[in-house]
Amino acid sequence: MADGRCDELGRDALLEQLEQMPAPEGYKAEIVEGAVFMTPQCDVHWQTIRRIVRALDDHFGMDALVTSDVRIAFPGERNRFAPDVAKISDGAEKDEFGRWRHQDVEFIAEIISKGTAPNDYGPKKAVYALAEIPVYMIADPYLGRCRVFTEPQEGDYKVDLTVAYGLPIDLTHTVAGITLATGEFPRD
Repeated sequence: MADGRCDELGRDALLEQLEQMPAPEGYKAEIVEGAVFMTPQCDVHWQTIRRIVRALDDHFGMDALVTSDVRIAFPGERNRFAPDVAKISDGAEKDEFGRWRHQDVEFIAEIISKGTAPNDYGPKKAVYALAEIPVYMIADPYLGRCRVFTEPQEGDYKVDLTVAYGLPIDLTHTVAGITLATGEFPRD
């Protein structure tokens, strides 16, 4: 019978190895609840990311701390997510391992991929709420709509807004402080 402590040490070592490995070109790698997910990045996915990043850059300036597909350790065992878009708070500094801290993330956007959609609506949403990420947005090019979750409390989001592509998303009442146009979000 395996020693639980050895299993835990083995998982930690594996997570560290995975953290150092680059994903194959054209793929994003994430660790969700200890499982590794590699998702191909398609044009629709990238064009949606690009429009969100551009809106954040237009609002906050080119020096804003905005990342795409950069792994961040989140609360819970074995969660190393690489959000499609993450806005880090001004003045944030990386931790001793050279990584952004989840406590400094203000906004996350994930674009649905068919194979990983359950992660975005399930464990990732729960972890982002637990981490108190103020704004979590899911863009779904298959359904042509966005869902925006705000006001994290007690491990869940208190506000859940659904907006069809083509309508603006008013985030002016949040730390994002912008109105995000969705009229040119591509569909798949």
